[in-house]
Amino acid sequence: MRIVVTGSLAYDYIMNFPGNFKDHILEDKVHMLTVSFLVDSMRRMRGGVAGNIAYSLALLGERPLVVGSVGQDFGEYRELIERKGVDVSGIAEIEDEFTASCFINTDKANNQIVAFYAGAMTQAYELSLLDLGLGADDLVVISPTDPEAMARYADECRQMGVRFVFDPGKQTPRLEGEQILAGLNGATALIGNDYEFAMMAQKTGKSEAELIQAAPLTVVTRGAEGSTIYSNEDGGGGLEIPTAPIADLADPTGAGDAYIAGLVFGLARDFPMPVVGRVAALTAAYAVEQQGCQEHDFTPAEFAERYADAFGLTPEVEELAETVTR
Repeated sequence: MRIVVTGSLAYDYIMNFPGNFKDHILEDKVHMLTVSFLVDSMRRMRGGVAGNIAYSLALLGERPLVVGSVGQDFGEYRELIERKGVDVSGIAEIEDEFTASCFINTDKANNQIVAFYAGAMTQAYELSLLDLGLGADDLVVISPTDPEAMARYADECRQMGVRFVFDPGKQTPRLEGEQILAGLNGATALIGNDYEFAMMAQKTGKSEAELIQAAPLTVVTRGAEGSTIYSNEDGGGGLEIPTAPIADLADPTGAGDAYIAGLVFGLARDFPMPVVGRVAALTAAYAVEQQGCQEHDFTPAEFAERYADAFGLTPEVEELAETVTR
């Protein structure tokens, strides 16, 4: 089977604020908010949801195909992820445009304020999945990018009978309720954090419980509190997934994307759901231990060893260490 990852490819400008945002925001003045945060550091790093997901999938041993649009400044980024094992043949370069840029400011409590410049990403709607020769055994990840592109990819997956995972993520504020419901139509899985689910419920007029029931599989992530996987095939009950132990929390940015990579990896290999969730949690743990979304690194064997230390031995992960090579 093939894994196709659609979504944003971007440069992340990661900044750290040495205080707490809440200490500088006056609740009775939010209607005329004017706030400036002096940051301690800033680094430009590779990012974008599709790039982040594909990067971790490649580390796990897959060769995901990325579909997205980038600008004239993407060359070094392309070379690096291709060396890691990502199929970059679906990435279109837009002349006279810059790759999308994400400006992420994180405070001491790991709260984040994010601004995103779409750049070349606005042309993603012109890309199509129809010529990729996908079939029922393949899996497409629809992650945040141009809303029109997200709708097109969902339509094309339904047209081809291809399974797809719908991850509205940080595009949730831009998506209309109808667009969210359209993306859910026919989705194999819906993924989001608890804040995004609350926003999706507000926009669609559906309760969070109704959204959870809308796809065969729904995953709600809660940061340090772990995640919950809901499977309608098992009666809709929630399976609680713990977080994986981490050596040191460096930066939460990109943890959700790494989680999705681990989840998709496990789903593609038909792992039991408790193993799927723990593979996702451990992939996210690697990401938060480094500053940046694509700075972590591991081999499948190293991943399997750490999984055993954290959660115990499982046949699926043991086999991963023996059979998957990069």
